[in-house]
Amino acid sequence: MVLPIVQYNDPILRLRGTPITKFDDELARLSKNMIETMHAAAGIGLAAQQVGLALKLCVLDLTNTDREFEWELDGTATHLDLIMPMILANPKVTILEGDDTIYEEGCLSFPGINGDIVRPDVIRVDFQDAQGTPHTMFCDGLLSRCVMHEVDHLNGVLFTDRMSKKVRKAIDATIKALAAKNREAKA
Repeated sequence: MVLPIVQYNDPILRLRGTPITKFDDELARLSKNMIETMHAAAGIGLAAQQVGLALKLCVLDLTNTDREFEWELDGTATHLDLIMPMILANPKVTILEGDDTIYEEGCLSFPGINGDIVRPDVIRVDFQDAQGTPHTMFCDGLLSRCVMHEVDHLNGVLFTDRMSKKVRKAIDATIKALAAKNREAKA
């Protein structure tokens, strides 16, 4: 079932998620719905806050992207199609040694708004899957960036918070217009 995506300026986007403690059918159903929602919106990642739930849960699917990234899941560089879509419960990111990269990011909660963001390139993420099984993934490039973007959501941080003042200023009018539109829609 496709869920409505929460748009910018909704307070839920600023809430830190609570840890997942029950790995049950309800969590499996929510994860499946989040994946359907992400695919329907042509996204590569979606956090629980973006569907109105303050939980430490996000989903990713980079199978239809340029694969200019490397990964290793639980010590194995397995085929991407075998691990995607990916469900990350209670993810914890560790930045590893490497260069920072600049990449234009967008967000399903900010339709049509993009901006350059500097992020570390290489990370390790420890997480649990939908059954509660722990995993460790090392990754770089677009995959690491997608993980960091979604984990930011789980901590109430938006991609616009990561933009330089110059980049943010260039899109500020568009963000204000989106906030006004969303306020009117709720009124």
